[in-house]
Amino acid sequence: MKSQYLKIILALSIIALIFVARLSYLQLFTDRYALNAANTSIKTEYIIPPRGVIFDRNGKILVGNQPSFEISYTATLLKPDFDTIGFCRLLKISKLDFIKTMKAIESEKYYSRLTPMTFMKNLSREEMARIQELIFKYPAFSIVPRPQRQYEINTSGNLLGYTNQVNDSDIKKDSLYYLPGDIAGKSGVEKSYEKELRGEKGVKYIQKDIRQRSIGSYKNGELDKEVVTGKDLTLTIDYDLQRMAEEMLVNKHGAVVALDPNNGEILTMATGPDIDPNLFTGPNKSRNLYKLATDTIFENKPTFDRSVQAAYPPGSTFKLLTALAAMEMGVMTDQTIFPCGRGFFYRGKSIKGHGGADPLIPSIQVSSNCYFTYAYLAIIKKYPGNPSRGIDEWKKIINSFGVGEFLNNDLAVGAKGRIPSGEFYEKRMKSIYKASGSKRTDFKNWDEMPTGALYNGMGQGDVLLTPLQMANFVGAIANKGWYYTPHIVKSIDGKPNPDPRFKKKHMTLVQNPHYYNVVLQGMEAVMIKGTGRSLRSKDFTQLAKTGTAQVPQGKDNSIFVLIAPADKPKIVVVAVMEHAGFGATWAGPACTVIAEKYITGEVKRENLYKKMITSSFMPEYRRQYISEMKRKGWYKEPPKDSIKLKRIKDSLQAIEHKKIKKDSAKVKPLKNNSK
Repeated sequence: MKSQYLKIILALSIIALIFVARLSYLQLFTDRYALNAANTSIKTEYIIPPRGVIFDRNGKILVGNQPSFEISYTATLLKPDFDTIGFCRLLKISKLDFIKTMKAIESEKYYSRLTPMTFMKNLSREEMARIQELIFKYPAFSIVPRPQRQYEINTSGNLLGYTNQVNDSDIKKDSLYYLPGDIAGKSGVEKSYEKELRGEKGVKYIQKDIRQRSIGSYKNGELDKEVVTGKDLTLTIDYDLQRMAEEMLVNKHGAVVALDPNNGEILTMATGPDIDPNLFTGPNKSRNLYKLATDTIFENKPTFDRSVQAAYPPGSTFKLLTALAAMEMGVMTDQTIFPCGRGFFYRGKSIKGHGGADPLIPSIQVSSNCYFTYAYLAIIKKYPGNPSRGIDEWKKIINSFGVGEFLNNDLAVGAKGRIPSGEFYEKRMKSIYKASGSKRTDFKNWDEMPTGALYNGMGQGDVLLTPLQMANFVGAIANKGWYYTPHIVKSIDGKPNPDPRFKKKHMTLVQNPHYYNVVLQGMEAVMIKGTGRSLRSKDFTQLAKTGTAQVPQGKDNSIFVLIAPADKPKIVVVAVMEHAGFGATWAGPACTVIAEKYITGEVKRENLYKKMITSSFMPEYRRQYISEMKRKGWYKEPPKDSIKLKRIKDSLQAIEHKKIKKDSAKVKPLKNNSK
């Protein structure tokens, strides 16, 4: 018993000793205690560093900085005889505004009487000069330079992102750096490379006399911290390509992604609709952000980056992976012929589309639905009575191409996509039995027909990929079994991006070169005499696959994947055009124009480029939107008079559109010598 008491006393003694030692250290050997005490004789001033400049791969400035100033407020320095009226006159605000602002500051979660808080933002250089002359009369308030972002372009808002005032979550994540009123990246590159771009704040401790006048640095500036400017970023993006891709996406929903398969550098990552990043600055910034976030009419959703966040059925482009997986699993060869004489017929189910009883290469050329559905059935039935085993083996192979899972890159957002597993269909089969009232429990031996698994082989069913994932798997095919993680930043402060994620070569589970050779031959046949032959270039060789993915809302999605040149690939391009129709008709021209510009330095087939920049899919989106509103019972027919007025307005717009179209025909795309 005495032993227990002794242990308790000993423990308490040790804790007391540690506490005393720590207190002594703080008081005798550091200045933290003095600086954090309610000491009105010391004023803390923060120097906000300019954020790093963002360039494209060719040195073009995309995002810089412009001078901006704000007024900070430190409560402990507010004198009892503070001249509120005089201060309000100086700032040209009302007394009511002053009171409201002070109450808002004091209600901040992280409010502290010792910490400088933001009182007023976005002062111009002229306002700052006027206020600076008299602000010394009000020692609780200081002018703080806080550079504001300046965008040198009017596109790529989703890619670049924006900055905004930090919230509770930001402060909690990095409380040692952020204070209320600080600015941080909220989306795009600004968010994913926030720590590199923001720099390090400078700190000055100013000694005050009894009248709160500055009398010099505290301890001769020994505790001051020098400001460190944010690091400059050079993106992998080629802005000429990016601009062209975004122009081709005007009045369209979809995405265009291009990357260099040799190193994983993203050359283009365009989404439609696009955002003008200049909306992220100026006095209307908050209002603009709100409008963008709430713009959902016709499913616009401009803040939704379709290049990395939208997961689409890949359609026939997925047949390339189906072929590789089926050959790797040994359920077919490139010479296998399936019974496709008049299309696909299986257990009373028929699937229309392309092609007859041909081996692999001609089946890729004509995009045979029948062939690749039978190939997928062979995968499912590889292990009789255990379809999940076959599916899981297939899934593992497909995942190795960087699809159906997060790519672990340097982008701020992204979707996982979906490659279904055996468990996925077991659960679905169980739900089917339950819904039908069946007492069957053999759902592990699920059926490919009621579960819908049958359609996965041709890129429909339950398979979903993002455009960036599509570009990645096509790049892995171009490399015959490997890829580097796609990334957006090429260098930081002039030095190559040190992130080890982008130095690792990822190997797929398909390593037989013959399998890739026959698939690539099939892609070559697509451009020579197949579904993409109308897009064939005379200046460089192309390997491609068209895709037309069925979607429930309306017209099919148009999809196209391209590798160029065929012998030594320099670029992979993927385009998805929502509800546009055939892959070769709309997505195809976008891909081949981008490839042509990158490889030759100019757009030689201007007819394709003009076709894309002058076309609009908005009527189809409007039709779908109205149809959905009617289905929900939310749609109201406009009054007849408004219809008449609308027709007049449409007529005027049509005249204006013809004029714009005529003028745009005179405009040629900028030339660039980048290769």
